[in-house]
Amino acid sequence: MNFEKAIYSINKGIWGTSVGGKETLSSHLPLSDEAWPTAVTKTNAEKLKLSFEKGELKSINDMYFENPVDAIEELARIASPFGIGRDIHVGDTIIGIKGRVGFEAAASIIIIKAHHALEKHVLTKWQLYWKDQLALWYGNWMHEGQYLDPSMRDMEAFFESTQQMVNGEVFVTLLPYRFNIDGISSPHDLMNDKFGSYGEMNRGFTGDDVKGFTKIFGNQTAIYHQVNNLQNTLMPIEND
Repeated sequence: MNFEKAIYSINKGIWGTSVGGKETLSSHLPLSDEAWPTAVTKTNAEKLKLSFEKGELKSINDMYFENPVDAIEELARIASPFGIGRDIHVGDTIIGIKGRVGFEAAASIIIIKAHHALEKHVLTKWQLYWKDQLALWYGNWMHEGQYLDPSMRDMEAFFESTQQMVNGEVFVTLLPYRFNIDGISSPHDLMNDKFGSYGEMNRGFTGDDVKGFTKIFGNQTAIYHQVNNLQNTLMPIEND
């Protein structure tokens, strides 16, 4: 038996591969190149088009996948040889200690970033805000084995609702050890020049509308300052 190869614990899953070894037992050492399961063999930039339907990855460069697992595995096959998705995760365990582990997760990091880029274009400000808040809690509760908690079903109902308009394509460029989200295309894109352009001309309201909105939106703050400034003028000044 070759014990040199056994110095790292490698556990491969659909969403990525974890790597544990002597370096991850400390807080400061990086994993060596030999520790990573996939060698970096791709050096030329490669373009991808990822298509999402209701938030789910359905095709890669127009290759359609009925099963999302197949899409994840195909993206991993394409992107892992670039060395994308290598990192070290530090997490909290349910018993209160911290753990450190390396992971190689090219497909998951690309899907997460591409999906989020699409969401930023098609979801409203508050959909994005509350989804981020709930996602943190949901992920932690899942990690601690509380999948059967009824609150998980409630959060899943919200998540599913937010994904109804998350449809479209995300354009990605793969490069050694990194990738770029180039842009998106969606029929539900809220960045629509019909209503105005950011930093440019607005077509949805006039300057008079802005004045009225500003006055109403800042009304409570104005009252706060007026009340407290008034009280300050009525307070006696104590001399030492």
